[in-house]
Amino acid sequence: MSILNKYLALTFLFTVSVSAVGLEAGDRAPAFNLQGSDGNTYSLDQFIGKQAIVIAWYPKAFTSGCTIECKSLAEKGHLLKEYDVTYFMASVDSFEKNSAFAESSDADFPLLSDPSREVAKAYEVLAFYGFPKRHTFYIGKEGKILMVDRSINPSTSAEDMAANLGRLGVAKRDAS
Repeated sequence: MSILNKYLALTFLFTVSVSAVGLEAGDRAPAFNLQGSDGNTYSLDQFIGKQAIVIAWYPKAFTSGCTIECKSLAEKGHLLKEYDVTYFMASVDSFEKNSAFAESSDADFPLLSDPSREVAKAYEVLAFYGFPKRHTFYIGKEGKILMVDRSINPSTSAEDMAANLGRLGVAKRDAS
């Protein structure tokens, strides 16, 4: 085995072992205070005791998979709005870039900006190349992680999120 192949094998094993650890269901969700594409600032604390939240981390605005995921949530967000939940997409892109991305995708939900990468690090989604991995966090009213989805299909993101909310027992909104 050549030195390059040994290096690649070790790098792969290290990556797999690092990705196997991380935040899990039952862990306290890391605090955040991030600006949304709608101009408002959102924090975990404002939802504690009130409502579940979903944070769908994505690598980079205006890229193929991220655009597909954002459009899925924009076009089929009614499925999520059946639940007592606030949902976000989040990236390390700037507020300006996320605002333009939200507008171009017709997003009717906030895209959170974490240009300092501090929150992405706290959520353990920051990949070695500097962008977040596509992971979705379901956080209960108590501020604890209910589920971390690390296998995202961008084209069915809205349907998958709604199904997960149902499986997790997140309350439906009143029909009135």
